[in-house]
Amino acid sequence: MVAPLTLPLGFTESTVQVHPVVLFTICDAYIRRNQGQKRVIGTLLGTVSDGIIDVRSCYAVPHSENNDQVALDVQHHQTMAALQQKVNPREQIVGWFSTHAEVSGSDALIQSFYANECASPALLTVDTSLRDGALAVRAHASRALSIQGRELAREFQEVACRITSTDLEQLGTDLLATEETRLGAQEEEEEVVEALHRLRAALSTAAAYVDAVVAGKTPGNVAVGRALADAVAAVPRFPAHEFEEALSSSQNDVLLTLYFSNLIRAHVALADKLGTMQLPLI
Repeated sequence: MVAPLTLPLGFTESTVQVHPVVLFTICDAYIRRNQGQKRVIGTLLGTVSDGIIDVRSCYAVPHSENNDQVALDVQHHQTMAALQQKVNPREQIVGWFSTHAEVSGSDALIQSFYANECASPALLTVDTSLRDGALAVRAHASRALSIQGRELAREFQEVACRITSTDLEQLGTDLLATEETRLGAQEEEEEVVEALHRLRAALSTAAAYVDAVVAGKTPGNVAVGRALADAVAAVPRFPAHEFEEALSSSQNDVLLTLYFSNLIRAHVALADKLGTMQLPLI
């Protein structure tokens, strides 16, 4: 007799609603990902009520992938989950996210891991590649396909997903949407160079005016003379060698700060390597 294939029902009845801060956190984690890393995954936190999964926050979880094998940094996940519980005890683990637009074969392994963290974990896929010209956000639920209680595979199916926000969150997103785009590094450099050119031209004009007044070619103007005197008085006066020493001291401070930041980064990376406990999900 062939054993029946068990297919749990009702797994597509949930609705996932995502707050803007979650999307900002996911995009920030994707931008800061390690070089060569194809995607970022992490844990979703929120509440579940009346079939609605309200995702309010999240954090990235370091992982590594090799073909169909996946390894999660379980210690990092557990540490972050414990910290989140101290900060906001109301928020529980409700699923996980991935920056792949589509569900992949290895996602079933990660889904099985999060199934041990919560009853019905949701998978949130965020298309950070913007291939359709927008940040596509989709939610998925899964069910286990089993025979005689033994899980053989997992099936993903898309569920309803919407972006929601409180009044304060809407105010913040509106402000970000209307804020002027910041200049890039190259544009900022061009602005500085142009400002220096304008300053040089203004100094040349002022020097030519003073020379003309001193030579008697141009009548003097008291208001202009007072403005020039105030401008000259505002410039600090000290010998060239003192200026060079101050500049050198400032550069040394910057170099020392960079040295300590790199030292701390190396220390954290080393501690992470020594204290990481990876669990292959196979």
